[in-house]
Amino acid sequence: MVENYIKQQDFKSQEDFKKNFNIEVPENFNFAYDVVDEWARIEPDKKAICWTNDLGEHLEFTFKDIKEKSDAAASYFQSLGIGKGDMVMLILKRRYWYWFAIIGLHKIGAIAIPATHLLTKKDIIYRCNSADIKAIVTVGEDLIMNSVDEALPECPSLQHRISIGPKIKDGWLDLRQGMEESKPFIRPENPNTNESIMLLYFTSGTTGNPKMVVHNYTYPLGHIVTAGYWQKLHDKSLHLTLADTGWAKAAWGKLYGQWIMGACIFVYDHEKFIPADLLKVMEKYKVTSFCAPPTVYRFLIRENLKEYDLSSLEYSTVAGEPLNPSVYEAFREATGLKLMEGFGQTETTVTIATFPWMTPKPGSMGMPNPAYDMDLLTPDGRSAEEGEQGEIIFRTNNKVPTGLFMGYYRDSELTQKVYHNHIYYTGDIAWRDEDGYYWFVGRNDDVIKSSGYRIGPFEVESALMTHPAVVECAITGESDEVRGQVVKATIILSAEYKQKAGSELIKEIQNHVKKVTAPYKYPRIIEFVDELPKTISGKIRRVQIRNEKKTD
Repeated sequence: MVENYIKQQDFKSQEDFKKNFNIEVPENFNFAYDVVDEWARIEPDKKAICWTNDLGEHLEFTFKDIKEKSDAAASYFQSLGIGKGDMVMLILKRRYWYWFAIIGLHKIGAIAIPATHLLTKKDIIYRCNSADIKAIVTVGEDLIMNSVDEALPECPSLQHRISIGPKIKDGWLDLRQGMEESKPFIRPENPNTNESIMLLYFTSGTTGNPKMVVHNYTYPLGHIVTAGYWQKLHDKSLHLTLADTGWAKAAWGKLYGQWIMGACIFVYDHEKFIPADLLKVMEKYKVTSFCAPPTVYRFLIRENLKEYDLSSLEYSTVAGEPLNPSVYEAFREATGLKLMEGFGQTETTVTIATFPWMTPKPGSMGMPNPAYDMDLLTPDGRSAEEGEQGEIIFRTNNKVPTGLFMGYYRDSELTQKVYHNHIYYTGDIAWRDEDGYYWFVGRNDDVIKSSGYRIGPFEVESALMTHPAVVECAITGESDEVRGQVVKATIILSAEYKQKAGSELIKEIQNHVKKVTAPYKYPRIIEFVDELPKTISGKIRRVQIRNEKKTD
């Protein structure tokens, strides 16, 4: 399948990749028809999804199954008057109905809005009115269904509340029944062009209301690099990305690139993350490829990994935050696998990664995806030199990369702010070393300027996390008359250290950071807390920490 879109598939070096990689985008590409239905035509019995849950249930779906189920979903949506350009929010956790529904929406040209089950009444009202959402499809659980019901009176555009069960409340429709009773699906004429909106993500930023990121129908093709050259998948792969379907990470690892490469998606549908249970599932089903954020790997290495047979695991990737070298080494020692880091945003596909031909440097994002014309810009507009910090930007004057977002829906001012003069400004700061590897520093607003130094929160947080007292932390800058700003650490302590909270532990942690990283980066202020403020997607709200008045 991938050969339909790229001619050269094997690359031996970054230079070869940069010179020869190219995605050929057909007219009016539609992932549902051109990938899912095409697999169903040429290899109907090829496995598409291997699904299991924490109750021990297990189901497998072939591409023939996915075609038939998505046809039924598409027909049912049509019967409700949902069609091209209509907004439909999917709140489906890791249920396999998500794949039936989203592929069905692609087939009729509707716009899918994946979302988390953690949304409150207020969140739902904001989303419905910001995007004129016409229907919401949810898991049949009281928490989210009640939130939708409470929001309904203030959501004039919302016409349909649809549940996948087991609970179907009054006023709600039953997706399972609707699909079972649906008429044979007839493909609509011209459901989309390449520039039609296919996906909308509400990104829960660390400041203000969520932004509405929109992607067009060519977006899945951008994930050829994500799946084929970062995750190194092939047509025999069984790939597990640990992510809820409400997050963009699911688009990165549980759908588009994976199926273009012919891989089978492994779905572990669990309510609570228990490291030992995850390892047992990976062992039982012989997962070959795994992707998760560093936090998950930190939990996994606390288990005795050698007690589990992970010999089927061929490749492991990591993204979401910089990887601590100690986690890298512990995982490699236990499994023999090198963790390959990657970087990107909801607005993009993978943009920087450690590709198979590269030797990983733990903590480094890797090198640029050649589909993106990337540069680092200094505050005065220069291209950053080696070792110099700059903002990651993508130039689009020659070609808009396949996978880059279209803009922020209904917010031309914000779009213009970050994407103008053929340059997309990511707002992320990094530096490049002598070998061409890139190292993440932090968000532009989060970088601390102290005594002439620019200090990224992630590098200090990474150093702090190597101290046994630290369970979680956030680094922010605090105003200082002499230095401009000083580094402040807000820390959640491990249970065994909570009784030791005080000046001696503060000094110990400060000295530890001085040894692990450059001494000028150590936190001059340390505060111990029970929890950190976060967005619903789990991002630390550093802006809230900065704005909170310090209490003694």
